[in-house]
Amino acid sequence: MSHPAPVAPTWHLLTGEYPPAPGGVSDHTRSVARALAKAGETVRVWTPGAEGVSVDQDVIVHRWPGLFTPPGLVRLTRELDALQGPRRLLLLYVPHAFGWKAMNVPFCAWFAARRQDERELFLHEAVYPWSPGAPWRHQVLAGVTRVMLRTLAHGVDRAYVSIPAWAEYLPEPLRTRARWCPIPSPLPLDAPAEDVRAVREALGGGPCVAHFGTYGAAIAGPLEAVLVPLLQRDERRQALLLGRGSSAFHEALTRRHPTLASRVHARDGLSPEAVAAHLRAAELLVQPYPDGVSARRSSAMAGLGLGLPMVTNTGHLSEPLWRELRPVALADGDSPAALLALAEDLLRHEEGRRALGERAARVYREHFALEHTVAHLLRRDPGEAGGSA
Repeated sequence: MSHPAPVAPTWHLLTGEYPPAPGGVSDHTRSVARALAKAGETVRVWTPGAEGVSVDQDVIVHRWPGLFTPPGLVRLTRELDALQGPRRLLLLYVPHAFGWKAMNVPFCAWFAARRQDERELFLHEAVYPWSPGAPWRHQVLAGVTRVMLRTLAHGVDRAYVSIPAWAEYLPEPLRTRARWCPIPSPLPLDAPAEDVRAVREALGGGPCVAHFGTYGAAIAGPLEAVLVPLLQRDERRQALLLGRGSSAFHEALTRRHPTLASRVHARDGLSPEAVAAHLRAAELLVQPYPDGVSARRSSAMAGLGLGLPMVTNTGHLSEPLWRELRPVALADGDSPAALLALAEDLLRHEEGRRALGERAARVYREHFALEHTVAHLLRRDPGEAGGSA
């Protein structure tokens, strides 16, 4: 007697942000959701925002204010339970994305209680860092986020981590089974030649050094310490600042260094396609990170995906792959002097930039591209939830 084929579960992605809301988690969630839908999966996204249901390239997006508050969770429970099963909940997790000052314990308890559903956890970030000398508020936050993660991890079927270091915060056996899924580029992997040419014409002549990011305090200082001497050493050089916060950083930098104002350009609020064209117009990308370059840094992935020569640095979150494959010019630690020396050398050697850019694109395709994450999400081993026995 033949048995009916099992019904494929519907994916329900739970996320603190989704476009048009800005942010790396927002971009990543949409990329994953669209890729799953393109692979033939049924996908729904649940995220805070203005009330409504919309369709984003075959992805059904549910939004309402206060989604992850206790009253919102009552409604979420009701709406999930009204939908046909089986259901696979994929939580795109970073503590601060779910409100309550990064301490939304009720939401974590709610997720842990959804035993009737398959539950999977994707860690963009795991916990707030703990330091014995930190203010007591930070100590409390570090402790609570660890309790939250333990609660979330209880009984989940799978865990994915944006960097291997996050797996260390998971309980066994989930820690050993966690799959590394790097965050792919949030940008197109190419740009039309005419768009790149238009950007270069708008910038004027001279080599261009770019940075793509959000210009937080821990990055802004080292970045300025590299860009200013690079510009001062050669009057032909231009600096191109891309991403949210670039205009404010530009204003602060040129206030301190008014003689550089005509050669520092900020482009805030561009579309992903426009950002890709602007990056392609640059000779070099400079990306300092306080905790080191890692696979969770979508700004670094953007440069790799476009095949750009990039100067960056190691840190305590950097994976061994960066040293082993050298897809970037890599400084040990975030010393501006070391980053400056690498940038200066690459600006002087066109062939070195070309070779580094080719290696960056190859490493991105082989290790970081979105299809690797989607393959992990779709692969079901025998005995797993959703797999054949």
